[in-house]
Amino acid sequence: MNKVLSHTTLDVEQIRKDFPILKREVNGKPLIYLDNAATSQTPQQVIDVIVDYYSNYNANIHRGVHSLSQEATDAYEQARIKIQKHFNAKLSHEIIFTSGTTHGINLVANGFSSLLKKGDEIIVSALEHHSNIVPWQMLCERTGAILKVIPMNTDGELVISEFEKLLNPNTKLVFVNHVSNALGTINPIETIIEKAHNVGAAVLVDGAQAAPHIKANVQELDVDFYVCSAHKMCGPTGVGILYGKEEWLKKLPPYQGGGEMIAEVTFEKTTYADLPHKFEAGTPNICGGIAFGAALDYMNTVGFNTLANYENELLEYATSQLQAIEGVKIYGTSKHKTSVISFNVGNIHPYDIGTILDKLGIAVRTGHHCAQPIMDYFKIPGTVRASFMFYNTKEEVDTFIASLKKAIMMLS
Repeated sequence: MNKVLSHTTLDVEQIRKDFPILKREVNGKPLIYLDNAATSQTPQQVIDVIVDYYSNYNANIHRGVHSLSQEATDAYEQARIKIQKHFNAKLSHEIIFTSGTTHGINLVANGFSSLLKKGDEIIVSALEHHSNIVPWQMLCERTGAILKVIPMNTDGELVISEFEKLLNPNTKLVFVNHVSNALGTINPIETIIEKAHNVGAAVLVDGAQAAPHIKANVQELDVDFYVCSAHKMCGPTGVGILYGKEEWLKKLPPYQGGGEMIAEVTFEKTTYADLPHKFEAGTPNICGGIAFGAALDYMNTVGFNTLANYENELLEYATSQLQAIEGVKIYGTSKHKTSVISFNVGNIHPYDIGTILDKLGIAVRTGHHCAQPIMDYFKIPGTVRASFMFYNTKEEVDTFIASLKKAIMMLS
């Protein structure tokens, strides 16, 4: 693993050598990958862990007495402990492996079906990904609970004074993302958690977009649930975690039934296993969990403060370059952002810009980014979104800007 040169400077060229995909070309041009908010790329160190698992100790876990099963079990549970330490959870069994952020949110929403009644209130924010909206709408349909929304302003920030007005003794659950995937806004989750707890409500934070850039300390935050995905953190797809306070995880019923999550099964009655297995029915993504731990090792070696500082430099540089282009409008202008820029150019459709950029080897995301209420607020069909990670460079930003200018000229 590459060494960090200083507290604020990365040896980016050395780091880029860890990512095989960055060497490829797209449409005859060197790949410039600016779709990191959707999925980050994977370093060779994590790829090697995946290959090692399938080459040397691929076996089912927890149930086998043979050596391969024990090796796989040990590696999987060591990954859980790595994740516990990374997020500073009090107990390792407060870390539940999931298939990703969406799975974690649905697990909690399903559990609250038995805890809510008609007239109870739950609060979502206007900045949410569809994955942190739809499960709660479904929960309201099942229980008769009422869904309320924290509004946003034109800078793409939540209006906390309005949130305070929504809170009351009927508020049972508040769910908000740590960082907006569409705009990059960093939400004031410390304030939100404290105010929600003051009325006795639990809080779930969607950390999918924050976790690659901000090292969340769940005990310090005093958050009840925190969810994220490995594939946005240099890890594989199909695996993530739900952190939940032990007392809440004990209250929630199992999400799925099957093997692994049971203590004893008879045709008369089944008793459930202790945490964390109560929520981990079936054979898990064993390799994915182990690789998630390896990805966290990689990112922690880089250092979260270091990578965040560098990514912020990229954000500021790209923002200033974009603002100099006539007709560009940036959506999400909060002072507190991660390295995401959503923008449009005049009346040009974002899809058309994205298509031309792809022909020039540049990967960006276009559309509503599974955050349609945000687009409806701004009265737009979608945006072009460029999102950066610590392996991107200012030279790539320069090429992106030059290519964007070419696209605008072609489409104007």
